Amino acid sequence: MRLRALLFGGLVAGALSSQPAMAQYHYQVRHYGSDGRPYYRGPLHVTLGGGTALYNGDLGSSPADNFFGPAISLGVSQRLTTRMHLAGEFSYVEMGARDKAKERGLAFTSTNGLGTLILRFDLLHDESIFVSSTADSPALQVYLQGGGGLMYYNPHAYVGTTRANDATSFLPPERNDYPAIAAMAPVGAGFSVRINERLRANLEGNYYFTTTDQLDDINLRLGGASLNRDSFGTLMLKVDYALE
Repeated sequence: MRLRALLFGGLVAGALSSQPAMAQYHYQVRHYGSDGRPYYRGPLHVTLGGGTALYNGDLGSSPADNFFGPAISLGVSQRLTTRMHLAGEFSYVEMGARDKAKERGLAFTSTNGLGTLILRFDLLHDESIFVSSTADSPALQVYLQGGGGLMYYNPHAYVGTTRANDATSFLPPERNDYPAIAAMAPVGAGFSVRINERLRANLEGNYYFTTTDQLDDINLRLGGASLNRDSFGTLMLKVDYALE
């Protein structure tokens, strides 16, 4: 019993002692910018976001015809260079819209899961990352980003002009393999505001190009003649926390 307690205590002590060691690691390994100036990549960051999505496809793209649904995301990011970051993100997005052509009277709703890898480029200089610097991170940072990934989409079409509910009668699906998978490529921009040295708030907009014309389950119902792929955008407010 005593031996078990000693082993457990040793494991706990080792785990606790490794935390500051891991944190110090980020500020011991030096990297060098194009000008030869040494900098630290810093710790891993975790992001959590919430917002909404805007559909653009065969039914139209007008905000007035969109049924705005929730969009949430969880991700991690790591600095690669003085201005470049690599991020991985998982998101859940709900979309829906009514038909721009009132005579057709179609509508759809969908649930979507997204997995993306993103490269983010900071437009403003961050003096705080350099070795021996005593500067704070910038109070405001502006960035551009782009990447790629996969989405898992599950649309349901129906006849109507209002948001789907429990009483909605959906049309037979256009294909028999929903939920389906499509590739996507997001591009976007945003800005972040420093709350403290570990926490920032980001406002971010992204536009997603996809490889499918069936995000809305509508293409074949219109004769399958569209040459355009469906796309969508998201607007999110995110919190960014440094795991230091």
